Amino acid sequence: MSHNVTPNTSRVELRKTLTLVPVVMMGLAYMQPMTLFDTFGIVSGLTDGHVPTAYAFALIAILFTALSYGKLVRRYPSAGSAYTYAQKSISPTVGFMVGWSSLLDYLFAPMINILLAKIYFEALVPSIPSWMFVVALVAFMTAFNLRSLKSVANFNTVIVVLQIVLIAVILGMVVYGVFEGEGAGTLASTRPFWSGDAHVIPMITGATILCFSFTGFDGISNLSEETKDAERVIPRAIFLTALIGGMIFIFATYFLQLYFPDISRFKDPDASQPEIMLYVAGKAFQVGALIFSTITVLASGMAAHAGVARLMYVMGRDGVFPKSFFGYVHPKWRTPAMNIILVGAIALLAINFDLVMATALINFGALVAFTFVNLSVISQFWIREKRNKTLKDHFQYLFLPMCGALTVGALWVNLEESSMVLGLIWA
Repeated sequence: MSHNVTPNTSRVELRKTLTLVPVVMMGLAYMQPMTLFDTFGIVSGLTDGHVPTAYAFALIAILFTALSYGKLVRRYPSAGSAYTYAQKSISPTVGFMVGWSSLLDYLFAPMINILLAKIYFEALVPSIPSWMFVVALVAFMTAFNLRSLKSVANFNTVIVVLQIVLIAVILGMVVYGVFEGEGAGTLASTRPFWSGDAHVIPMITGATILCFSFTGFDGISNLSEETKDAERVIPRAIFLTALIGGMIFIFATYFLQLYFPDISRFKDPDASQPEIMLYVAGKAFQVGALIFSTITVLASGMAAHAGVARLMYVMGRDGVFPKSFFGYVHPKWRTPAMNIILVGAIALLAINFDLVMATALINFGALVAFTFVNLSVISQFWIREKRNKTLKDHFQYLFLPMCGALTVGALWVNLEESSMVLGLIWA
């Protein structure tokens, strides 16, 4: 069987197998649509019951950055994502800094998902040692990623479809409850979006929290070298992932906000998913949803695992990391096998790692990537290529990425101190 080596070399390349739909599904799996139930309580409290509007603000902010990713993917269809864009558009030094910081986001994301799965498992089966569950999940995730990206994409497609079906079932119960007099008692209301006691600043604060629900839409840019017609497909996939995810969030939280106009029914608004399931569907459904949540975080972990392995591959291929290890591609499977195994080993830290610390690390890395992707558009097109002659040029290559950078700046302002401190220590 041919291994499709590159011309004039014996280097084995990654295999191009993905098309638009699988790439979008990978992005949605990374985002985990069901996270809307986890963040609903805390954001409803912050916004005085206007979660859909906060999601709308967050979506607008994220779409600016999604447009910047799309422009750069067309110029540099590489698996290196923000690292490659900053390296090529600004400077190799800045590229290294962005790549190193982005590793915080991508490298710890698989571990965080395994850690969440462990928490769910401990709640379901406290009698079985959780470390056994962690080892089994990491082994499964690593084995799937080793064989082929296509198998990961197929698995994630199934999980995303099931998530959407489950969300639809829950919303059906919510609609029935509202129709029967729960909450607002009506299905047609502007109250979830705006009311007399609404204030913009709390909604923006809520949006800064919800922006992190979109983390993952950017990760699919790491799949560029394994996507057919990547220059066309990846930009569309990035935009569609953010847009579809945002519309799911807004649509679902509209009905949830009607059922729960305020947070008075929640004992713990910061962890609202179990209580939403309990109040809307009952104890048996709550347990079933918790089991499925374990599977969804595994799917997200697999998508994150795939992405970071390819970022490390590009950094190894460029000589930033030792090339013989990080730049290695398995000749049969055509996957960055060494990196996949290394990321799997790091994910085993979920056995004893702290969730708050891990989350702080990935938030810093994500914001570094978002910031420099927007700045890279300005540097590459408006400055280097001098696309600054017409009003359209100024709009596309200065105004839009500047809006993206400013909205990311709002996230920096609201970043927790622990995220900033740990991120700066890493950097």
